Amino acid sequence: MATLQNIRSKGPLLVIVIGLALFAFIAGDAWKVLQPHQSQDVGEVNGESISAQDYQALVEEYTEVIKFSSGNSALNDEQTNQIKDEVWRTYINNKLIEREAKKLGLTVTKAEVQAIIDAGVHPMLQQTPFRNPQTGVFDKDMLKKFLVDYSKMDKAQMPSQYVEYYESMYKFWSFLEKSLIQGRLQEKYQALITKSLFSNPVEAQGAFDARVNQADLLLAAVPYSSIVDSTIVVKDADLKAAYDKKKEQFKQYTETRNIKFIDVQVTASAEDKAALQKEMEEYTEQLAGTPTDYASFIRSTGSEVSYADLFYTTRSLPADVVARLDSVSVGGVFGPYYNVEDNTINSFKKLAFASMPDSIEFRQIQVVAEDAAKTKTLADSIYNAIKGGADFAEVAKKYGQTGEPAWISSTNYEGAQVEGDNLKYITAVTTLAQNELTNLTLGQANVILQVTAKKAVKDKYKVAVIKRPVDFSKETYSKAYNEFSQFIAANNTLEKMVANAEDAGYKLLDRTDLYSSEHGIGGVRGTKDALKWAFEAKAGEVSGLYECGESDRMMVVGVASIVPEGYRPLALVKEQLRAEILRDKKAEKIMADMKAANAVSFDQYKNLTNAVSDSVKHVTFGAPAYVAALRSSEPLVSAYASVAELNKLSAPIKGNGGVFVLQAYAKEKQNETFNKETEEVALKNMHARMASQFINDLYLKAEVKDKRYLFF
Repeated sequence: MATLQNIRSKGPLLVIVIGLALFAFIAGDAWKVLQPHQSQDVGEVNGESISAQDYQALVEEYTEVIKFSSGNSALNDEQTNQIKDEVWRTYINNKLIEREAKKLGLTVTKAEVQAIIDAGVHPMLQQTPFRNPQTGVFDKDMLKKFLVDYSKMDKAQMPSQYVEYYESMYKFWSFLEKSLIQGRLQEKYQALITKSLFSNPVEAQGAFDARVNQADLLLAAVPYSSIVDSTIVVKDADLKAAYDKKKEQFKQYTETRNIKFIDVQVTASAEDKAALQKEMEEYTEQLAGTPTDYASFIRSTGSEVSYADLFYTTRSLPADVVARLDSVSVGGVFGPYYNVEDNTINSFKKLAFASMPDSIEFRQIQVVAEDAAKTKTLADSIYNAIKGGADFAEVAKKYGQTGEPAWISSTNYEGAQVEGDNLKYITAVTTLAQNELTNLTLGQANVILQVTAKKAVKDKYKVAVIKRPVDFSKETYSKAYNEFSQFIAANNTLEKMVANAEDAGYKLLDRTDLYSSEHGIGGVRGTKDALKWAFEAKAGEVSGLYECGESDRMMVVGVASIVPEGYRPLALVKEQLRAEILRDKKAEKIMADMKAANAVSFDQYKNLTNAVSDSVKHVTFGAPAYVAALRSSEPLVSAYASVAELNKLSAPIKGNGGVFVLQAYAKEKQNETFNKETEEVALKNMHARMASQFINDLYLKAEVKDKRYLFF
């Protein structure tokens, strides 16, 4: 009661407080509604942002172009990811070039683009539908005609499929035209850079000498592998000194993450396999009988292989079925059996076998009238006329068709879903005798069909196949899900996850330098959300459970460390530096041993403990020499060969695979005459290839930020 009275006494104050709180809540939401819509950016280049909406529009534009040019109506995840990356790369490159071109006053005029189109030789133009049917090359007149037709097209009066096709073609051309402009601008900018790099007679002579002057050398070496690593002491101070010296080599321009993750793939349990085996035994028993409709029966079994009442070559059958086909007589059943290659349980029935022509020439006349009755009457009339001796081609022309023969083989329909009118049509083509004529009723039309020739006899089969994957049940997945969830809940820190994964039966996987620009983790589909989490989490955090794959996998991710933009920490490059320091310290020891041995001749060096020897022939300064005895490429051998005096022993040289001495025993010049112009052209071409790397330099200076992972 005292508490209640206390509340009552402060009633007016509470009303004011609650009112203010409600106002703050409502006002906060109102502010969110009233404030201008802020676009969400997916990235930035040279301080200029691109919104998620604009990037998505570019992706959709390029996707439609790919679909149109490839003829595919849909793309898989891998193709979509490739498109996203290509769009991003192209967008960044174009922005980099546009910025530099603007500074220099470089532009691409409409006249330039028109000149490219008029010339018709640009590789992009060869990929368009505007190609001459006879020559196969780009035809600018076909393009002009299309653009005129498109501008005059009355969409309301045309069938929707034609409108859709014309729209797709126009979008394709618009994209191509834009790409021509962007490509031409890059060509002009690159040409400007390339022209600023030139050669001279001195460089030309040097390049020629480096290529044609060659030497044969004797080599004696002590390999670094002859010294056991554990005998060399590498101190922390050595690592720090090496790191400071080579720090610029370890500069990183994008933040990465080092993660540990567990990828669980759910598979069928013993109970699941037993249940499927029992089911397949029942289906096999029914298959051994005589189903009235094999196509419907096979469909009812859930088989991955459909059945059509046609003769097929073995090419269309699963490999495991083909391997067992000869062991079964016609009418016989084989199975159930397990096939490890595709993790399936299988049974099949060999219904028929025949040797028959695989390539069939036929001709046809399609007949369509106002209604089914009139269509039948007209088709019967045409059929009877041809049957009575009328010329097939002439009759076809009367009805606006050529009547020309065409060829069909099993490759045209094997592997496709053949049913209904398609099945009826292919059955007629493949079973008609040569020169036989038939009047075939198909849906709303009739087809007068005649087989004119047959060839390429092959063995063919009718086989009813039941192929069922050994999948896990809902119960099995639920059990795996619950166990994994419990593990994650009990091990919600990276330290616990690492310590207990193996005992719980899970394999802990490592991934270093994970980039946000990737499309998933561990090559597993559907892990984009896990990747996004990894770049939002702090070091040491562990994610929740992610369901992924083909609804058959689960994943948990822990962030081991974050590698920020800038210089990679010493800890992450320590092993690389250690290997280099080991090599340097081994080289010091080998050189000290050589000095102590007082070796002064090639034979003395060759006879040192652990020494190997080799003969390296035709060594030029223009290419690094490969030394088989050291199993390494040794550029210093080529460098020494260019200045070596005959029969004079070199001092010990620290190489990539060991410490070696060299002695030239032959020098000669290749039979080639110096041509200043030729050499300078070759050098200019080399400089042009080097100049093509300019885009990388522009990229590093542009402070590009890629945040696509937050949205896509």
